[in-house]
Amino acid sequence: MNFNVKIKNLVLICLIYFGITSLFNAQSTATLKTGADQPDVYLPMLKGKKVIVLTNQTGVLSDSKHTHLIDFLLSKKVNITKIFTPEHGFRGNADAGEHVKNDIDQQTGLRIVSLYGNNRKPKPEQINDSDVILFDLQDVGVRFYTYISTLTYVMEAAAEAGKEVIVLDRPNPHDGYTDGPILNKKWTSFVGMHEIPVIYGLTIGEYGHMVNGEGWLKNGIKAKYSVVKMVNYHKQQRYDMLEKPSPNLPNNKAINLYPSLCFFEGANVSLGRGTDFPFQAYGSPYTKNLSFSFTPKPSYGSKNPPLNGQECFGEDLRNYPTTLKEINLEWLIKAYKDYKSPSGKNDFFLKNLFFDTLAGSDQLRKQIISGLSQEQIKASWKQGLQDFEKIRQKYIIYPN
Repeated sequence: MNFNVKIKNLVLICLIYFGITSLFNAQSTATLKTGADQPDVYLPMLKGKKVIVLTNQTGVLSDSKHTHLIDFLLSKKVNITKIFTPEHGFRGNADAGEHVKNDIDQQTGLRIVSLYGNNRKPKPEQINDSDVILFDLQDVGVRFYTYISTLTYVMEAAAEAGKEVIVLDRPNPHDGYTDGPILNKKWTSFVGMHEIPVIYGLTIGEYGHMVNGEGWLKNGIKAKYSVVKMVNYHKQQRYDMLEKPSPNLPNNKAINLYPSLCFFEGANVSLGRGTDFPFQAYGSPYTKNLSFSFTPKPSYGSKNPPLNGQECFGEDLRNYPTTLKEINLEWLIKAYKDYKSPSGKNDFFLKNLFFDTLAGSDQLRKQIISGLSQEQIKASWKQGLQDFEKIRQKYIIYPN
């Protein structure tokens, strides 16, 4: 091979390399468009129809003003009959579990109906003035976060009434991985309606497809269901939230730690509610060997936080260096081992056993009490996760 041929080949290789690199960079930095950012897709679907919009403070467009979906739809003369809201309310400022009253939105005059408390599933009379329920919520991708339960009940009510459900899809902040114990049907509740792991690796739009496809609605009924898919979304990439999904998940760190720390909601331990760092620390008055201390006090989103006014000792995770792609049980196990109640009783877990409800069975609690390590506990999840993955793969609509 002469010198000139070698030079030509080298140039060709460089062109190919930089071409591929440029293409990859263009794809990886391409602007994400949520379902709400694609009115050219969904406005024709709503034309001439009466629409209920199920949303909250997260239902915004990605424009410079973060225009709310309700305001945008009204500007386009969409016939909105009312607003449905999930846990935490339309403005997203209600405490976890707090009863949210029906109301009137002062800005638009639209009626707001809460789908929480005693009215989790829309009643026939609440949807009979509609053709379509348009669903736009930023989910968290975790089984015990109740927005997927709200979606399930809305799909069920819509199917029974012959109405349509359209989901404007948004990213799963835990991307496409799965982890955690599978829910045992005996422990079905509003914080866990289906036999899935804690982290299920689907967007909320994909999740609705799974609920429909697997026949999980009451009596196996099927909803008329469609998803306005995102553009430039990839399951191996994480995306910043445009608005915090609830008062106690104020930033990306809290969202990332949420699947690991939420189990403390079923224990005599604070996870930072009533501080400036909810879901970014944990502690208890009875884990005094742990070095970090804080005192929960009533605050925005936590009117009466657990262990209110009591000094708690634990760990500050705000600077935890790892972006988790799995559930970390070490904090839970450490807190349990260090816990020393002044009564001498083993009251680490709350008497109502809400811990079991969150975990999806009593197995995790018993494993911790028996002294199993994180590795041993996670090994017991393996088969369930493998079985779920076969179901999950059927409903993935974005690149893995």
